[in-house]
Amino acid sequence: MQRSFSDLEFAGKKKVTRRERFLSGLDGVVPWSALVAELEAFYPKGGKRGRPPIGLERMLRMYIAQQCFGLSDEGIEDAIYDSQAIRQFVGIDLAREDAPDATTLLKFRRLLERHGLTRTIFEAINAHLAEQGLMLREGTIVDATLIAAPPSTKNRDNARDPEMHQTKKGNQYYFGMKAHVGSDAHTGLVHSLKGTAANVADVTQTHHLLHGDEEDVFGDSGYQGADKRAETAGADVSWHIAMKRGQRRALTTSSLDRLRDAAEKAKAKVRARGEHAFHVVKNLFGHRKVRYRGIAKNEAQLFALFGLANLVLAQRRMPALQGGTPS
Repeated sequence: MQRSFSDLEFAGKKKVTRRERFLSGLDGVVPWSALVAELEAFYPKGGKRGRPPIGLERMLRMYIAQQCFGLSDEGIEDAIYDSQAIRQFVGIDLAREDAPDATTLLKFRRLLERHGLTRTIFEAINAHLAEQGLMLREGTIVDATLIAAPPSTKNRDNARDPEMHQTKKGNQYYFGMKAHVGSDAHTGLVHSLKGTAANVADVTQTHHLLHGDEEDVFGDSGYQGADKRAETAGADVSWHIAMKRGQRRALTTSSLDRLRDAAEKAKAKVRARGEHAFHVVKNLFGHRKVRYRGIAKNEAQLFALFGLANLVLAQRRMPALQGGTPS
């Protein structure tokens, strides 16, 4: 294919931006053929009349770029026109064609939501990482993070989202939802996900976060009593749940209590790996606030985000495919 003048100019520049490095690295680790194979049966083929649909992989690339940079449907359409790096990632040559518009992406996103395909994307990515030996399945870290929702009632319904709720953490109140995740204890890669309202207790979702093959489960003090719940009664695992803060503060300098404190530090070191995916989703991808109304739509987005976060984290364990971080 003949290259346009803008492509040649872009290829000849000396400085490689962080966005280019990030997208290049991501392009190398996304299992494109596996994802396309999983989604192909649900994607419209087009009839004898009218324009054929835009290629599935191109729409998938546009959707992934949107998630990684925290953009709206209109925002990613504009970004394709503004950024040569994003155009190159999506596969658009403006000298020959226009970028898919926001409405086309909206229809694609709704197709993913309607058929639960973001979960399929998440599972296909994890299957690919398991083949690379990055999902060891021996231990699971259970954790949850709050994601804010707009508290304002200045909207069409004059009401806050009824599926979101308020909760208190420390001395501060939060309104929104929770992303409950189960992560691999060795790599920090997320293997299980459940979205709920913010006021749902972490411990009640533990059974959704176990894959069944783990031998050890690590959790913070919010998971105290997880081993006694009916939903986890059949789990043949060793539970490593943190002490409550008051209990730990009450430890003395006796030899037994020093051992207990050392055990708490060891458990905390393992649990810290479970924070890595939260860092990618919230800080690198900028997903600190829900984009849609309702738990289901936002949970669908979270499956895509955490699947992509796993790929970003996996790059560190695949040196030949390392990329940068989005700017």
